[in-house]
Amino acid sequence: MNTMLKIMRMRKNEIPVDILLLFEDIVRTYKGAECEEKFIKAMEEHLTKEQRFRLYEQNGSCSGTGHDKERKAFAHEHADKPLAERLELFKRTFGRTAVLNDDNTITVTFACKHGYYKHAPKGMFRFPASIETYFERCAGGRLYEYQKALGIRLRIKSVDVSPLSENIVNPVVFTFDIVG
Repeated sequence: MNTMLKIMRMRKNEIPVDILLLFEDIVRTYKGAECEEKFIKAMEEHLTKEQRFRLYEQNGSCSGTGHDKERKAFAHEHADKPLAERLELFKRTFGRTAVLNDDNTITVTFACKHGYYKHAPKGMFRFPASIETYFERCAGGRLYEYQKALGIRLRIKSVDVSPLSENIVNPVVFTFDIVG
């Protein structure tokens, strides 16, 4: 949470000082999973969805997990190919489900093999006050992965957790705007 707090302090993120003080107090007062849970709950209560998206674009979960060499090598090897072809190769190489849409977005259907899904079948939910806030963080990790491998810039457009209401282990749908 210290990294997220550092990002929140950046002027470009426009988090008011009184809100920053609340997050600093959480980090000082709590440790481990309890700190993380309270921090995420406070993000949900005190920040807009757009603010959370911008923060998670800078520091999502599962980013920089040791696969960066593979992603960078993939990006370098396929840099000369059109985006649609790179995305198709990425899906086949890394086993991800993604669609390049006509409106200059990428839709990703994703179910992680750890975190929430690891605990969901057992009925143990680590986070959060809102499932959506948990998966916004996950969207930041997917954004990071796609940016590295495809050599493009993305923004989180939406996080759709509605498939979870049908079955708790259904994948979540992320939509990313292509911005560069």
